[in-house]
Amino acid sequence: MTSTLAADRARLLELVKELAVVHGKVILSSGKEADYYIDLRRITLHHEASRLAGRVMLAMLDDAGIEFETAGGLTMGADPVGTALMHAAGDAGRAIDAFVVRKAQKSYGMGRQVEGPGVDGRNVVVLEDTSTTGGSALTAVEGVRKAGGNIVAVAVIVDRDTGAKERIEAEANVPYLFIFGKDELGLD
Repeated sequence: MTSTLAADRARLLELVKELAVVHGKVILSSGKEADYYIDLRRITLHHEASRLAGRVMLAMLDDAGIEFETAGGLTMGADPVGTALMHAAGDAGRAIDAFVVRKAQKSYGMGRQVEGPGVDGRNVVVLEDTSTTGGSALTAVEGVRKAGGNIVAVAVIVDRDTGAKERIEAEANVPYLFIFGKDELGLD
């Protein structure tokens, strides 16, 4: 890991801890209750943290040997992650597109579930900001596969260590990568 990348990762971790970790009882999108919430939109929509997240995510995927042409996921959580990754790749002189996946196919217009540059026949990374059960990422995987995309990995910023990795790897049959585990956030 280069010193610049190490510094980017360290600063991103600092910002996640400072801005995104909220303590208190919450109900997660999975319906599960938790003693904390990781609000990563406070990171992915932050002027400094977004750039860091894109660079660190791109480096993580490169280090894992994941070759892809486009990245995105279920709309809302994944949208700013895909945009950050796309811009980080562009800054590095690489052409990586981003896309968004709707929960369901549109019944009007072009009738698509996956929006943006096409995924058909392309290597795709499905993104999410964080995952508890893996449900959102798996919905995105299904939509992208229906649109003809070849899923090569699922990647998230924070893994909550609640079974998403195991479920996604078993059901989608692709690697699941994450930048930070909850232990790095001091949430064990």
